[in-house]
Amino acid sequence: MRDRLLAAEKVKAIDWRDGALYLLDQRVLPSRESWVACHTVAAVAEAIRSMLVRGAAAVGISAAYGLVLAARERIAEGGDWQAAWEEDYALLADSRPTGSNLFWALKNMRDCLDRLKPHADPVAVLEAQAIAIHESDREANVVMAQLGMERIRKHQGNAQAILTHGNTGALATGGVGTAHGVIRAAFLEGLVEQVYVNETRPWLQGSRLAAWELAGEGIPVKVNADSAGAHILKTKGVTWVVVGADCIAANGDVISKIGTYQLAVCAMHHGVRFMVVASSSTLDLMMATGDDVALEARDPAELLDVMGQRLEVDAFNPVFDVTPADLIDVIVTEKGVVERPDTAKLARLMCRKRLH
Repeated sequence: MRDRLLAAEKVKAIDWRDGALYLLDQRVLPSRESWVACHTVAAVAEAIRSMLVRGAAAVGISAAYGLVLAARERIAEGGDWQAAWEEDYALLADSRPTGSNLFWALKNMRDCLDRLKPHADPVAVLEAQAIAIHESDREANVVMAQLGMERIRKHQGNAQAILTHGNTGALATGGVGTAHGVIRAAFLEGLVEQVYVNETRPWLQGSRLAAWELAGEGIPVKVNADSAGAHILKTKGVTWVVVGADCIAANGDVISKIGTYQLAVCAMHHGVRFMVVASSSTLDLMMATGDDVALEARDPAELLDVMGQRLEVDAFNPVFDVTPADLIDVIVTEKGVVERPDTAKLARLMCRKRLH
């Protein structure tokens, strides 16, 4: 399965080459494919903040490369470069306040710097660490795809309908994707008859990005309005809702793209199984429940431009919501699968070694 998944890869969003970070601008997809070169940490922070790059894993990977650029800049300036580097660290941490992968990747890079041996080249060491984070995510995606596919096959061994929300594919990760990786693997095994993709307003990550990725691999996709989700679960024979996560609390509450919570409620009502796919770096054991997270809200203006006209009203524009653990059937990570997640099960999961 690993070789088949990697052979099917057609999209990547992140490329580190010639000492610069190149990001596929997700704001203009699918109308055109435009790459943006980031030569400074400030450029990486702005790319994250402006949604040029998005998706929990992709943001974390980009931030890791951003700290490589920061070290190079600060050392060239002279003086106490590490103190200045910490300012860049804070800049990246502030770029997206909700996703756990961002803070995990930043801490990973700081720990690497703390272990720096005398006379070692800080830029080279940090660059190697950022590349390792990137490659590790790619491999984790493959493992999760296999594990999630096996759950789908175990539940029902023939071709079936799946509903997903947001974009959790190659554009959002360092590899084939989290939830979309599972869908890809299931399709390769003949387990997918139809994928329904919520449009995922207001940035349309579903209709612009997810559908574009999946259709490009020949996977049967239908885009629907977010508000059609419950109707689809009732009438279209969907067996699984498969989604990603930006953060998972210690008790199994999942913080994900706004609209995920209502899908989980509807899935339970209609007897449809609900799968969350995310790397273990998404799990924050220091966060007791999803109520402890500061949920990001974006500019209300994103909701108020309609057919070229600005609506003269106020708006509430949350980016994420919290899906309680008791609505989730299974969480899939590269360390294994947890059925009906709770605090004890997730703590045991995090003690495991990564599966291969």
